[in-house]
Amino acid sequence: MPITPTAKMLIAAWTISNSRIGIVPDDVLQSVPFAMLPDPAMANGAPLIGRHEVVLLPSISAVAMLRREAARPPAGKTLAIFADPVFSTADSRLKGRSMAAPAAPEGTRLLQHLGASAETKETALTIPRLPFTAREAERILGVARGMKTFAATGFDASREAANGGGLSDYRYIHFATHGYLDTERPSLSALVLAQFNRQGEPVDGFLRVADVYNSRLSADLVVLSACQTGLGQEVRGEGLMGLTRAFLYAGAPRVIVSLWNVNDEATAELMAVFYRGLLREGRTPAAALRAAQLELRGRKRWASPYYWAAFVQHGEWR
Repeated sequence: MPITPTAKMLIAAWTISNSRIGIVPDDVLQSVPFAMLPDPAMANGAPLIGRHEVVLLPSISAVAMLRREAARPPAGKTLAIFADPVFSTADSRLKGRSMAAPAAPEGTRLLQHLGASAETKETALTIPRLPFTAREAERILGVARGMKTFAATGFDASREAANGGGLSDYRYIHFATHGYLDTERPSLSALVLAQFNRQGEPVDGFLRVADVYNSRLSADLVVLSACQTGLGQEVRGEGLMGLTRAFLYAGAPRVIVSLWNVNDEATAELMAVFYRGLLREGRTPAAALRAAQLELRGRKRWASPYYWAAFVQHGEWR
């Protein structure tokens, strides 16, 4: 893959095979969706994804870490999925509540910060429900029918369940929820899980970077189907410190994350196609992601890169 002298200062790129490219980006290029960039070998400006799988590594030192983890015993079960947590007291799933939970703004998996109230002088955090994450879980579980799976939705999609140690039994781990990004304090970045229990009592529902670092996984792949899960704080020589790095450290050699605020409905569709390729068609994660992105790109409704190009794979390319 030809790159300019300026780009050579910012990224390391190499052709792993005729159809696969590995990239170690640096600085602002951490947030570039390389798969949608024009392929220099194609005269029509077609994106790289048209001919290549593109895999990212957070740092060169991560390669050695991934190789060390490769010898671990394989997980015995197939898929664990967390989706559609209860975020609000207005959620109809709480007893005695009939008010509909607020919908996500413009259908994105994005947390919305509200300004300080004139009465309370406190800053509120609105966490809207993501209705298509439930559909995402249903479709993925449909693809995995007959396999050993675990599904945690609603109240069960809790931090406690994620931290309980059971996830170490699963080959693939999938979170369909909100992502919370803290670029100044990357250890506080989190996946947002259930904020209330069945009695309507508030609980700590943030699965933080520190929680992930303290876990041990046997997963081949973790998918963070949420907003901006691929971003974090830049540390020179080591890449971005955040959820991606945490799951790699915890033992997952591959992590699929997003670079921007993804659309709820389009993401549910993308992930259903992705797992079809992964679980039923025998594709590698990188190949399954590429196939799913190309399929959405070929549909008129989802053709814009906004709907399919946010997701990237970090880690092992094999």
